[in-house]
Amino acid sequence: MKNQSYIIVALDFSDLNELESFVSILNPKLCKLKVGKELFVKFGPKVVEFLKSKGFDIFLDLKFHDIPNTVFAAVKASCELGVWMLNVHASGGEEMLTAAREAVDKKKYKTNLIAVTVLTSFDRSNLSSIGVQNNIQEQVKLLGELAFKCNLDGVVCSPNECLTIKKINPVFLTVTPGIRFNNDNNDDQKRVYNHIDARNLGSDYLVIGRSVTRSKDPLDVLRIINSDLEKLSS
Repeated sequence: MKNQSYIIVALDFSDLNELESFVSILNPKLCKLKVGKELFVKFGPKVVEFLKSKGFDIFLDLKFHDIPNTVFAAVKASCELGVWMLNVHASGGEEMLTAAREAVDKKKYKTNLIAVTVLTSFDRSNLSSIGVQNNIQEQVKLLGELAFKCNLDGVVCSPNECLTIKKINPVFLTVTPGIRFNNDNNDDQKRVYNHIDARNLGSDYLVIGRSVTRSKDPLDVLRIINSDLEKLSS
């Protein structure tokens, strides 16, 4: 049976031995795993193959954003790795998103394809600095509607924008980074929420990094989070 957890652990490791040691204590029933740019650039497809061999669903977080043909090829290659989910930037536009969708649809393994709306490290001033006059909610809504129009499976957004996305379509997936415990440091994230608030706001999948990877007992942290989320669903 596939992993049904709402938690995606962000594997922000640069050392393969540390990664292997960390993953060895986890349970695939309690989380999925996210492979980002640093990990993938350093170790390549073999890291995805290793994590899959341990029974984990993999979210390949490479945020493709390029001309349609290039994104088509990159998405197709990613699907061939058998990843559970991958993402592109919604700001790449309709032609690029459509090309990404076509690449996924050509593969027998149906990877979830989601689009990044506004990075959770952004606030209103960051948008203004790159010439975007919309506020965060307006820009997320605009890009979410575009992703839905192009038949993607969902978006990456902060929990604060989940309701905006769910108004587009209730089953459109919301994947939310920037999840922190109340006593955690926000680090480089600006739009942060704890796991309970995120689920209550409509998040389908919670991307959690340092709160798990830097804890003294990651497995126990995952059990606590899963228990909290199960109580919300009951």
